Amino acid sequence: MKPKDEIRSQILSKVKKIVIKIGTGVLTTDNGYLDKEQIRGLAEQVVELKKMGYCVVVVSSGAIGSGMGELGIGKRPTTLPELQAVAAIGQSKLISMYDACFKLHGYHAAQILLTREDFEDRQRYLNTCNTIHTLFQLNAIPVVNENDTISVDEIAFGDNDALSAMVMNLLNAELLIILSSVDGLYDRYPTAKSKAVIIPVVEDVSDEIRQLAFNTKTQRGVGGMQTKLEAASAVIKAGEAVVIANGRVGKVLRRVVRCENIGTLFLPKKKRLTSRKRWIGYTLKPKGKVYVDDGAMNALVEKGKSLLATGIVTVVGTFQKGDIISICKKGGGMIFAKGLTNYSSGEIDKIKGHSTSAIGKVLGYKLYDEVIHRDNMVILLD
Repeated sequence: MKPKDEIRSQILSKVKKIVIKIGTGVLTTDNGYLDKEQIRGLAEQVVELKKMGYCVVVVSSGAIGSGMGELGIGKRPTTLPELQAVAAIGQSKLISMYDACFKLHGYHAAQILLTREDFEDRQRYLNTCNTIHTLFQLNAIPVVNENDTISVDEIAFGDNDALSAMVMNLLNAELLIILSSVDGLYDRYPTAKSKAVIIPVVEDVSDEIRQLAFNTKTQRGVGGMQTKLEAASAVIKAGEAVVIANGRVGKVLRRVVRCENIGTLFLPKKKRLTSRKRWIGYTLKPKGKVYVDDGAMNALVEKGKSLLATGIVTVVGTFQKGDIISICKKGGGMIFAKGLTNYSSGEIDKIKGHSTSAIGKVLGYKLYDEVIHRDNMVILLD
């Protein structure tokens, strides 16, 4: 491997669009109120990146944490109505603070509140993308957050780490900076005696790396290192880079883009996925599964083929033509691909194991030769 400084310089020199995810612990004081000086400092750094020529989007947590501080609540609410009500109070405080800080430098904060449905629906997905790109041309900084006041379990992201990865894919951005309350990914559980050190570069989010996801989440936040690693995994598989760093370190954003050895850099895979492939593989929730034999898995993974009915052995779930489904290995259950299906679950259950030429005879019609065409499929393996 090349020297760490050289690797950072090589990757970060190509960056044009940056998504910055800021966690609740970075934005709030110990008593839960918004940290005005901290937000002012981060806003100044974001504007500096804008003036350097970068397109920048901020994905900001803090609505629920801010609401808890305003209401004097010490422990995060557990019921959905309480969370939504607290978020409604906190979000207005949060965006007002950002707007006031950006205005000091001649910029506006453009609030964008999203639910998973905005990513699931292709037209809304594209509209969101167009809006953000238009904001890049104005004196505005897009500030994205989950719409906590209306999100329910079925449409919630669960944490803003996942949301930031989806925003990366939405914009085809080249760098995700996750600002947390820790300095990066430690090589062991950090204690006074453990002599834990930050891992400067990660090539792959392997099982071994996932085991280093020690619980560091705060009372007001949702995500810990585990959610950050999952977000990093999705982003690097799409062909982009991720840096996890401490949001309270001085001039942290400037230091990242200037390629200083700060935080943990996750290296992008060599092949960049298209916007549509990112949408299929790392944005949409699968509606069901099909299990395939070893021959079909090899054809998909090694030979770049489409999924045919003959290789399918089991169908799980109820789904319709055009839905996203997972493709799993028979027996082991490992999900190794996702794709847009040309047939419903009922149709696939009838034609599974049959040759392409037999589909018309079994169903009485044949819509497509392929159950999932290669162009509508994403292989999830490294």
